[in-house]
This record gives sequence, C-alpha cells and structure tokens, in this order.
Amino acid sequence: MVMLTVGGMIGLGKTTITNIIRDELGFTPFYESVDDNIMLPYFYKATPEEQQLKRYPFLTQLDFLNSRFKTIKQASRQPMTVLDRSIFEDWYFARVNTDIGRISEEEFSIYENLSKNMMEELAELPRKHPDLMIYLHGSFDTVMTRIESRGRDFEQGDELTAYYHRLWAGYDNWVKNQYTQSNVLYIDMDKYDLVKYPEHKAEIVTLLRDYLVTNEIVDVDALKQTV
Repeated sequence: MVMLTVGGMIGLGKTTITNIIRDELGFTPFYESVDDNIMLPYFYKATPEEQQLKRYPFLTQLDFLNSRFKTIKQASRQPMTVLDRSIFEDWYFARVNTDIGRISEEEFSIYENLSKNMMEELAELPRKHPDLMIYLHGSFDTVMTRIESRGRDFEQGDELTAYYHRLWAGYDNWVKNQYTQSNVLYIDMDKYDLVKYPEHKAEIVTLLRDYLVTNEIVDVDALKQTV
C-alpha cells in the first residue's frame, strides 16, 4: 500500500498534480471537497460581523476535518492512492485562523481534541499516514496570479489578500519544522505553469517517477507506464 498527498498553498495546482498522478502513474485519487462545500463561500465572503455571529471559520474547519477523515479512511484501504490535501495539513489552516482571530482559542481546543481522537482511530487502519507529501510552493505573486486566473468567485477580492499572505508566509516553515508524518518532495511552482505550458507536465511526471522509484516508495513495475 502506498499513499501520497499533494499539499500547498491555495491556487498552486494541487488538483492538477493529483490528476497527473492519476493519469500518468496510475494512482487512485481522492479530491478535496471544494465545489460542493456549502461553507466555503461563507468562510471567504461573510463580513467580520457575520463570521463572529455565525462562527463560519470554525464550522468550515470542522467540515473539512470530517470530510478528510472520511477520505483517508477510504484511501488507506486501497493499494495506491493520492490525496488532494490530507487531514494532517488541515491543522495549519485551523491554527492560522485562530492566530488571526477568526477562530477562538476555545474553538481551536475543541478542534484539536476532535482531531486527536480521529488520529487515534487512524492508528487502527492499514495505512496510518502518507508515504510522501508532494508540497507545492512558490512566491506570493505566483499564488495570487494563480488564484485570480482560476476564477472562483468566492476566492476573489482585495479583502482576502492579507489572509492569503498570512497563510503563505508561514506555510514553508510549518512543512519544514512541524510536519512529521512523511518525507516531503518540494516542487517549485514558480518554475511550472501547467495551464499556460502543458509541456511542463512531462517534466513533473519525470520528477515524480524518479523520486518515487529512487526512494523505493513505489516499485517501477507498479507505476503506470507513460507514453
């Protein structure tokens, strides 16, 4: 059994990379629930007063925690899977939203306790954690350009820039110093634009295949052979 997870800042291409791993390497994908997530528009677009009254950020994090717990349980029972973000990475988003006051410390304590209980459940599963995080990172300019270009209405707006910058500013440090569930393969998305330059896909496939085989995460015979 092999489990990969694709992580990184909003907009940098997690779903696109997940699709490449599905199509070119033969992994079964599990996607982040975004388009059908009823909480996200409220999370992004509610006024500060509405957020305080309705507790949208806290509810959104709980919703993601629940959906990712379900996903990793499903993925852990299949032979070769790739997750479009995992339950382990969600903690960072919850912590940032607590630090900036959108989630209270009391709510974060509830979130952490629930998350710890879920992790104890995961310990009983065949696959307890990913074998590799493929971490997409890049400059803040690249992040903002990609968010704008993909055009999700609820992600747009000058009022969100400070939030995106806060997430971006601490992300690399969290991965390097706090994420311990697996090894990490860093991919610099300043160098790759899979929308503008489809030919970059071949470079990504080679990078992923070489890493997985060289580090004995997947035997070369188990990988789908690309044309």
